[in-house]
Amino acid sequence: MFETSPNTKLETAESVHPSKNVIDLITRFIAFPTVSRDSNLGLIEWTRDYLKKFGVESRLTYDQSGKKANLFATLGDGKSGGMILSGHTDVVPVDGQNWATDPFTATLHNGRIYGRGSSDMKGFIATSLALVPYFLEQNLKKPIHFAFSYDEEVGCLGVRSLIADLKEQGIAPAGCIVGEPTDMRPVIAHKGTHRFRCCVRGKEAHSSYTTHGVNAIEYASRLIVKIREIADKLAREESKNFNFSIPYSTLQTGLVRGGIAPNVVPRDCEFQFELRTLPGTDPEILFSEIQTYADILLAAMRNESPEAAISFEKVSGSPGLFMEASDPLIDLAVKLSRKPHGGGVPYGTEAGLFQHAGIPTVICGPGSIEQAHKPNEFVSLDQVAQCEAFLKRLGSMDSQQEIS
Repeated sequence: MFETSPNTKLETAESVHPSKNVIDLITRFIAFPTVSRDSNLGLIEWTRDYLKKFGVESRLTYDQSGKKANLFATLGDGKSGGMILSGHTDVVPVDGQNWATDPFTATLHNGRIYGRGSSDMKGFIATSLALVPYFLEQNLKKPIHFAFSYDEEVGCLGVRSLIADLKEQGIAPAGCIVGEPTDMRPVIAHKGTHRFRCCVRGKEAHSSYTTHGVNAIEYASRLIVKIREIADKLAREESKNFNFSIPYSTLQTGLVRGGIAPNVVPRDCEFQFELRTLPGTDPEILFSEIQTYADILLAAMRNESPEAAISFEKVSGSPGLFMEASDPLIDLAVKLSRKPHGGGVPYGTEAGLFQHAGIPTVICGPGSIEQAHKPNEFVSLDQVAQCEAFLKRLGSMDSQQEIS
């Protein structure tokens, strides 16, 4: 957090600097307000036109509305081999957050770039694109691909059609670097994320006649307690994976809505819950335990009212990532970053989807996840400079020889 008035002119610290082109492009990208609920086409079309100036064609895959798109582009020749540089273009909202400056105007102050998406993850995307002229000068032996997606923040939705398009076109990269903020330390694992919505339908009644109704909130509460019991059991009994700071799978309920008034037995209650599973833990087995308990509750509810119902909807699901530390891609990422790998992280990314599609994947990008989604989000210039150096090493002829 820093304090400034809207009229204060902020100065950039003269510490470790990335190139001016990189800073300019990060500034431009932050100015696109690509909140997940809105279109990202301004940024995507600008990127398409930017690449076209260098003779690079882009493939766009759209959502059903046509208001959002992924972009895929290739520098160099050939459909096989090479490395994907991957990032999501959407950002989380700023509603209700106390920002010291305009979140969609990049602000340079004390060696940091402030703005929504600066760390998560426009810093990486912009740095990658700023290096297009450098990459093209390297006479690439293997291609470098750009893969920029929509709607990662709401369930890794957009990248799925991008990956499907790659398969249809016979494009088979040798590896993928997802540039989520990791302090430029390679990350080799993350948990799977699976979100569900549960709708409980009971029967309304006057609250003085509770026995004439079926209280949807109370039955939903029993399910929520069951979810917590499963979470507690996993914490005690699941085999621990100490690649993660929380070394077991977790469950939690994050949203509950129900009832219309305190003197009405509520007919409806809806809640959403999520599972964050270790690689190798089957989320369907955990969900089936919840479903089995729901069936028991529903039988009791229907003894009181035949209209009672409990339904589930899977809102989103993304697989976890787990790469062996000995994998050649991890070895390359360690050499490029000049840092040891950082094990696993509890948050989810698109990396698991790339690995699930048969593309070895590592996570490595500028900034810290500690800054993501918060007011006054920032990425340090030092981190951006490290990212620029990392990518230049990737583009060098020596590194290209290590990409099969």
